[in-house]
Amino acid sequence: MPDTPPRPALAHHLTVGKGPPVIFLPGYASDMEGAKALALEAWAKAAGRTFLRFDYAGCGASEGDFEEQTLTGWRDDALEMLDLFSEPAIVVGSSMGGWIALMLARDHPEQVAGLVGLATAADFTDWGFSMDEKMALLQDGRIERASPYSDRPTVFTSRFWQSGEASRMTAASIPISCPVRLIHGLGDRDVPVDRTMHLLHMIRSGDVQATLVKHGDHRLSRDEDIALLIRTIEGLGSVSS
Repeated sequence: MPDTPPRPALAHHLTVGKGPPVIFLPGYASDMEGAKALALEAWAKAAGRTFLRFDYAGCGASEGDFEEQTLTGWRDDALEMLDLFSEPAIVVGSSMGGWIALMLARDHPEQVAGLVGLATAADFTDWGFSMDEKMALLQDGRIERASPYSDRPTVFTSRFWQSGEASRMTAASIPISCPVRLIHGLGDRDVPVDRTMHLLHMIRSGDVQATLVKHGDHRLSRDEDIALLIRTIEGLGSVSS
């Protein structure tokens, strides 16, 4: 059997402070230069907290070809970053990053002290694509969508989509026991709010709370959204300590 090639080198920024450490997982085709990641870094520096932001392979400043990446590959990238900590971390995931955060909390509970999901897009390869798009992915290997956040279209590949379909997790009880906080904007046009309400019921932990933001959009990057995120993380820190 041939050796599995190593994952591309990952770019990351680590702020060293007290724990529990906090790690931010970006959404699909996003990177560590987003408003939430930078705001959390500024908070961590001011509060003396340990915080890490990073780019998945093929994204931002990390090595790798974006179109060669998969959901499970990006999960492995997040786990590599989580391994940098010597104590369990609070994992903060945005959109697809929330899906990856759930996988980490389920499969590596000893490394996750708490989880914050922002517009968590768990299983979006199932509900986030039309049947025509799924057929095009299988036939053509890729599709492009106009992006509301960029002048360039967002690319999805059959490689990524198939990895996501093999990693679906919301059809049955999700064996996560750590505290979980889910935040979702009622103005989100990308991830239906009922996805968060479904997660609220499916996650096994007895300490799961959902916060709905009346005028929040998918990005949840307004000043008031970030203030809510920071308060949520600080509250989790007191629970897990």
